[in-house]
Amino acid sequence: MEEEKKIRKKNFRQKCLKRLRHISGKHAYHKDKKAVQKLLALIEGENARSVMLYLPLETEVDIYPLIRRLRQQGREVYVPFMEGASFRLVKYRYPLKTKRFGIKEPNVSRKYRNRQIDLAVVPIVGMDVTHRRVGFGKGMYDRFFEKEIENIKKVVFVARELCYSKEIVTDHYDVKADLVIVP
Repeated sequence: MEEEKKIRKKNFRQKCLKRLRHISGKHAYHKDKKAVQKLLALIEGENARSVMLYLPLETEVDIYPLIRRLRQQGREVYVPFMEGASFRLVKYRYPLKTKRFGIKEPNVSRKYRNRQIDLAVVPIVGMDVTHRRVGFGKGMYDRFFEKEIENIKKVVFVARELCYSKEIVTDHYDVKADLVIVP
């Protein structure tokens, strides 16, 4: 039974990635702009002072304009810094370096020490009926949230297009969303 679920999740992930790669060309700019507008409205509406974001891969919503805007507003922006099989949060700052999996990250920093995060924006490949995340399959976000969930007020998933499974393909430890934003 558990093996079947893993196969369903793997097949679902592959289907979603194929769709995301397909739409990451022509229409990505407009989709990303709409998603960023929605995220900005949410962050401002919630008056979130400390925000966890990500540094986007090609198939993920380009949130660099959002990062610039939030920094101009004086909000604290934190991004993942990979460490082993998981990551920790560091304050967003320049220069950015490209690391494993083509992920960019700032230089190592000790600025984040289990601070309260008002809003965590998490990229997804897809999600299922339980509102749990299907990502790239490395489990980094799952391990991070397992340790830090008590420090995070709200989790928001974001994607260029929602890839949704009506059957349960996720596990109990997969990150769960409070809200999902798609263009």
